[in-house]
Amino acid sequence: HGQLGLGTSRLIVSSDGPFVVDHIEVTENADSQGHRLVVDLLAASDREFEAALADQIATTGSTQTTPKTDRLAGREASHEDRPFVIVLDPGHGGIDGGAAGTRGTQEKTITLAFALELRAALQQIEGYSIQLTRDRDLFLTLDERVRIARQHEADLFISIHADSYRQSGVRGATVYTVSDRPSDAESAATAIRENLSDAIAGIEIEESKDDVADILVDLVRRETQRFSMRFARTLVGQLSQQIDLINNPHRFAGFKVLRAPDVPSVLLELGYLSNPKDEELLRDAEWRAGAIDSVITAIEAFSRGRNGAGG
Repeated sequence: HGQLGLGTSRLIVSSDGPFVVDHIEVTENADSQGHRLVVDLLAASDREFEAALADQIATTGSTQTTPKTDRLAGREASHEDRPFVIVLDPGHGGIDGGAAGTRGTQEKTITLAFALELRAALQQIEGYSIQLTRDRDLFLTLDERVRIARQHEADLFISIHADSYRQSGVRGATVYTVSDRPSDAESAATAIRENLSDAIAGIEIEESKDDVADILVDLVRRETQRFSMRFARTLVGQLSQQIDLINNPHRFAGFKVLRAPDVPSVLLELGYLSNPKDEELLRDAEWRAGAIDSVITAIEAFSRGRNGAGG
């Protein structure tokens, strides 16, 4: 904030990512002199930001913006003329190593290797745009991972992990979708462990709770959850033909990283580093290649279904 001259000041707001202006107004203070500037900013994709910027230039700096319903409708329409966008999220990273195997294997290393190999394989297929939340040993908060998926207007978000359990005999892959009610006690415990990622780095972020539900966003979230469930079932079916899965492999719990309201999302636990056999397989590039083939087959089936449904 700075004064440009007599009676004129300038306020500069810096953002970590693209945004749109949802609402702006100047209101008179009711109980004191002066006025208040009220600005509501919403996180947006690069495309939405560039469109808003173009609108502003065309209207000579006007602060008016389109209603939220128009922006959501425009987002759906844009899916028809662009590649199918997949955001891969290698779990953990940086200061947060995640689970550790009996041979010292770190979860953050395995998840990054799998994501890089999966990206390389997907890049050989026409019609896909592949993004990674991280492509190196980097710490990201859970909110940052969700923001990246939404910024790229992802059609699918896959968070990649490798679990650990107190009983070393437990092994096999699991596919999770988000739910406020966990499918079982172990799924609830897994979600708690994964949601502690921010706390490991000393970051405490309180979840916002709106008293008044946004009906439009709730409808979008329900539709998104339907797509997430569809992909999860497809993924389980394909993985079961290639690698070992745990009992009841499609489970659900309150994973923060899966809470984007408009991005179909799953969390894939490739196996248990606490199990020597799983740890050995996770370190095996040939095994990962087989698992990647299954994931790609599931993605292809899902993307065809989404395109057939109109984006």
